[in-house]
Amino acid sequence: MDKEKKILDTALKLFVEFGFHGTPTSRIAKDAGVANGTLFHYFATKETLIKELYVTIKNELNQILASQTNPTDSIKVAFRKLYFTTINWALVNQDKFYYIQQVHFSPHLAQIPAEVLHEQSKMHIAFIEKAKASGNIKIMHNDLLYTLVNSQIMGIYQYVLTQPTSQQQEIIEQGFEMIWDLIKQKK
Repeated sequence: MDKEKKILDTALKLFVEFGFHGTPTSRIAKDAGVANGTLFHYFATKETLIKELYVTIKNELNQILASQTNPTDSIKVAFRKLYFTTINWALVNQDKFYYIQQVHFSPHLAQIPAEVLHEQSKMHIAFIEKAKASGNIKIMHNDLLYTLVNSQIMGIYQYVLTQPTSQQQEIIEQGFEMIWDLIKQKK
């Protein structure tokens, strides 16, 4: 494993376990098996490391989501695929999803350049615009729709974690129907 990836993997584990303030860069370097100088060679500051880790994880999730899209799918089928892929990815990658949430609910999100955040949401906003243009979802501000759906997915994920494994898929299905009812255009 290359040093940069080892640092990112170690930082993820430590940030999730101890938080941003409880994880000094010296601990990340030690646990990654690299010198402090090596860590700072790849990431000039702890803030840079936090941002790069976030972008790396979001890029991974977005690549997986993009692989699930099919231009011939109906809006509801495409949305269903994106929803289920996100929830199931989160269940398999709990530390990564927790980290995304950790950044979203911290001052670190404001430190990520607007153009990077725009790039991270570009695929989702394009999907929302297509869905609105086709008359399938409500005409609302794109950012509001994006935020509503993301918030619901995070909430459903958190709830699913507290439930027996045997009930999780049913709850995920119910969550999809709830979100779809929230955003679909009434005809």
